[in-house]
Amino acid sequence: MSGGKHLAKGSQKPELPDDGILRLYSMRFCPYAHRAHLVLDAKNIPYHTIFINLTEKPEWLTDYSPLGKVPALQLTKEEGNPALIESLIIAEYLDEKYPEVPLFPKDPLKKAQEKILIERFNAVVSAMYKVFLGGSEAAPGALTEISKGLDVFEKELSTRGTPYFGGDKPGMLDYMIWPWCERSAMLKYLLPDKYEMDKERFGKLIQWRDLMINDPAVKGFYLDGETHAKFMKARRENTHDYDMLVSDAKRQRTC
Repeated sequence: MSGGKHLAKGSQKPELPDDGILRLYSMRFCPYAHRAHLVLDAKNIPYHTIFINLTEKPEWLTDYSPLGKVPALQLTKEEGNPALIESLIIAEYLDEKYPEVPLFPKDPLKKAQEKILIERFNAVVSAMYKVFLGGSEAAPGALTEISKGLDVFEKELSTRGTPYFGGDKPGMLDYMIWPWCERSAMLKYLLPDKYEMDKERFGKLIQWRDLMINDPAVKGFYLDGETHAKFMKARRENTHDYDMLVSDAKRQRTC
């Protein structure tokens, strides 16, 4: 799944078949929506994707997302067609509703500890956006914040002694932090000194990153750092090129 047209203000509400399949309202470059895609794909749950233009939102979006945000997950008619919002709420619901591929630990304490680590990753997210949106001027202090935040996860992986936070395969913590780890690859395109992670300081995380890129759920929605950087550079100029991937695909077909 690489991308699709984002529906905007004035667009008609999509008419999808009453096929009992979940519907995910998303935005192709949104890391929070990315979380929902990862969980759905990791669990092999069929779903329809409706991409949303978040600058010019369709009027009907609030029918499914009261706050006008993505991700929003519309459940099946069998369940009354309710919609869920917020990436962590959606992820936990899917893990409980579809237990065949469990992502959270079953032990309540271990599950709580995973959720704490997900919360602690917000410090890394906040620092990353200072660089993503602020560029080289914000970089020195923000890069230090990012590294300090990642130290926690480097130590955690080392302590666990497993390739993934989830053990021998990715778990919920892996998937919940991955969207920003994927986007960190854009730093070398956004900063003049071509930023790379310190291989000695973050050896475990770099190995983890390389393994995650080859995970089937990750591969299904993966974009490289250059592509993420292209979208972010446009966003800095207050241009939100939501359909960038669709436009690029059209150009490739006509060259």
